[in-house]
Amino acid sequence: MEDIEAIAALQDPVRRRLYEYVAAQGREVGRNEAAEATGVARTLAAHHLDRLTEAGLLESGSRRLSGRSGPGAGRPAKVYTRARVERAVSLPARDYRTAAELLAEAAEQAGLDAGLYAAARRRGEALRGSVAPCGGLEEAMEVLAARGYEPRLEGAEGAEGVDGAEKATGAGACVVRMRNCPFHAVAERFPPLVCGMNLALLEGLLGTDGQVRARMEARPGECCVVVEAASKNNQD
Repeated sequence: MEDIEAIAALQDPVRRRLYEYVAAQGREVGRNEAAEATGVARTLAAHHLDRLTEAGLLESGSRRLSGRSGPGAGRPAKVYTRARVERAVSLPARDYRTAAELLAEAAEQAGLDAGLYAAARRRGEALRGSVAPCGGLEEAMEVLAARGYEPRLEGAEGAEGVDGAEKATGAGACVVRMRNCPFHAVAERFPPLVCGMNLALLEGLLGTDGQVRARMEARPGECCVVVEAASKNNQD
C-alpha cells in the first residue's frame, strides 16, 4: 500500500512537475530553484515538495546555498533530492525481482557469465532492430533516455542534455553518464554479473561499429556504464 500511496502523490500535476524537475537534476535542489523552474509560487512549491518527501519520493536536508560559512553566510535552506528507494506497483502482486535475483545467483555460481553477456548483446541488437548503429552522442542519448537510463553529457563546458551532446560534437573527453540503472536492485547484489550484462546489452543496443562505444566506469549512485565517441582506432 505504501508504494501505491507514494505513486498516487504524483497525480497532482504541479507535484509531478516538481518531482520530475528535482529527479532530473541529480543534485540537491532548493525551494526557490524548484519554484522558478516549474513556474509556481515558492510557498506552493514548498508545500508540494514536503508532501513528496512525506510520500518517500524525495529526501530533504538543509545547507547554505550561498556556499559560504560563518557569520553573514545566511541561514541554511531546505533542499531536496530524489529518494534512493524504488517504488513499483503490480496488480495483482508479482515478484519479478526475486526471480531475477535467483537467476543471477544461479548464473554467477555456475559461471555462466559469458553466456549471459552473449544473450544480453543479442537482446540489445534485437531491440535496435534494423536501425543502424548510433551515429553520435546525441542519438545515443535519445536511445538511452527512451530505455530509462536518464543520460547526461559530462566533460563539455556548458553542455548538458541532448542539446549539449549536439554542441559537444567533436569536443574531446565528453562522456554520457546515466543517473539511473534500470537493473539497480539486482546490480547491488550481483554487481560484476549484472553490470557486465548491462554493458553487453548497451553494446548491442547502440552498436559496436558506429560512432559511439559503451565501456565500464562505475561511479556511486549512477549506472556502471558510460558512453563516449568512438575513436578512429576503434572504428577501423
